[in-house]
Order: sequence, then structure tokens, then C-alpha cells
Amino acid sequence: MGIRDEHDHRHELGAFLRAHRELLAPEDIGLPRSPRRRTPGLRREEVAALSGVGVAWYTWLEQGRVDTSRQVLEAVARTLRLDADAHRHLLELAGFHVPAASGPMPVDALRALVDGWPISPALVLDPAMDLVAWNHAWRVIAPDPAEVPAERRNLLSMLLTDPAYRAHFPAHEAIALDLVRHLRTRADHPRGVEIAAELRLARPDLAAWWQCRAVAVFAPRTVATRPMRGVSPRFAVSLLTPAAAPDATVLVGTPVDAETIAHMAGRAGTEAGFGGHDVLGVRSVEE
Repeated sequence: MGIRDEHDHRHELGAFLRAHRELLAPEDIGLPRSPRRRTPGLRREEVAALSGVGVAWYTWLEQGRVDTSRQVLEAVARTLRLDADAHRHLLELAGFHVPAASGPMPVDALRALVDGWPISPALVLDPAMDLVAWNHAWRVIAPDPAEVPAERRNLLSMLLTDPAYRAHFPAHEAIALDLVRHLRTRADHPRGVEIAAELRLARPDLAAWWQCRAVAVFAPRTVATRPMRGVSPRFAVSLLTPAAAPDATVLVGTPVDAETIAHMAGRAGTEAGFGGHDVLGVRSVEE
């Protein structure tokens, strides 16, 4: 970071603290409001005292004149009653590493999202590539995941060890290799470690994969699926991470040509006529 960048960085942090100090009323933290108070929100000396730091130091911090420790920023964040998002932003402004927020995936919201893609096959995956939900369009191009035992309902495992899935994706190994590299970006996930160990035993012919330590975020690629009714469907496959669900990823295939679009639209329309929303709806592990 250059001198100018560091200067801008400090001033942005100071402005953020000042804005939140002015938003917090004295009574919010148990202080009386004086009729003679002219300062909007809290005074600097009040924030400093409640955070256990000197008034001069806190003043310099708001003025962008000093760096500070994470411990001090944590104390100031508590004083200013910062919510989780503001707290995270404060630490990031100061240059501290902040782990990705985690929590339960909003499965219903993601299920509704992929359900709205009638011609784009999609899967909702957890960090270890286990399938959480899938849409009807996925069942058009591949076997229904509901027919796979729950303990084996993992995208990597299905691509590398399930004969039916391998038959539906001629380039299954190339796709799987990209997913293996992506999975290593979450190497500390217990289930991911378990899946990797199972695949080492199931596919010893891929020993070079397991010995390699290459790490890479999954890059979009064009994937052809097994020909159906005289059509060879082709999709641009991407792996998306919803901002509201950082522990989830959505693997989606977008048709890349008119032939594929027509085929998928025809299948969706035909089956909708026989089964309505129940046929077009998403299947998930909860069913």
C-alpha cells in the first residue's frame, strides 16, 4: 500500500467511526442527555472512555492520523453498537482479515431461485458439494438426484463414481477436476475432507489429482450433455455464490444455442402440461 493509499485508508476509517458516533444517542448507552449538548450523537471523549482508550488517541483515529490494533477497534465497535455488517466493514477498512460470515443457508430462497429457471439446469450445493436442492431442468439433462442414496448425493462423487452420471456428461472428468480444485479452497471443511478421502479409494486411477495441491475458483466453461431426441444440449456452466448465503453455491447451466433453448423449453412445456407446478418444481433433500 502506497503512502497516499494508506492516507486515504485511514481517513475513510475515521469518517466511518465519526458517522456512527454521531448516529448514537447518549441515552442509547445509558448517558443522560443534557439540554446544552450541541454535539450530534456521542462526544469523542465519551466514546474514548467507554472503549478504554485515550481521548487524544481516539481523536487522531477519527482524523486518520494513526493506525490501531484490532483489540481497540473491537472495543470501539462495541461502544458504537455496530451491527454485524458494520463491524465487519470497520475491520476491513482497517486492513484486518475477516472470515466469511457463516450461518444456515436460506434453502427456501435458493430453492425458489433455481425453480425460476425452467430451461437452465441448476443445483444448490453446500461447501462440500453435497446437493441441497435441484430444479426440474436438471432432471431433464441428468438422472434425478432423488434416486441417488443421500450419503452419495455429492456432485463430485456422482460425476466420478456413478455410471449414470458419467454417461450423461461426456466431459465429466474435466468438470470434476475443476470442482476438486475449487473444493480445496475450503480445505478445512470436515465433509470436504471426508469426500476427498472416499474418492481417493474409489478412483485410485486419479492418484495424480489427489497428490496435486492446485487450488482454483471454478471458472465458467461450456459443457455438452448426452444427446437427447436428436439434440446435443450445450450449456455455459457457472458456479455462483449468493451474497446472502456464503456457505452455499449454485451451479447453473445457461443454454448457449438456439437448439438447446428450444429443446429445454419444449421439455419444460410438455411436462408442465402433464404435471403442473409439481413437475416443474424443485426437488430437494427435504422431500
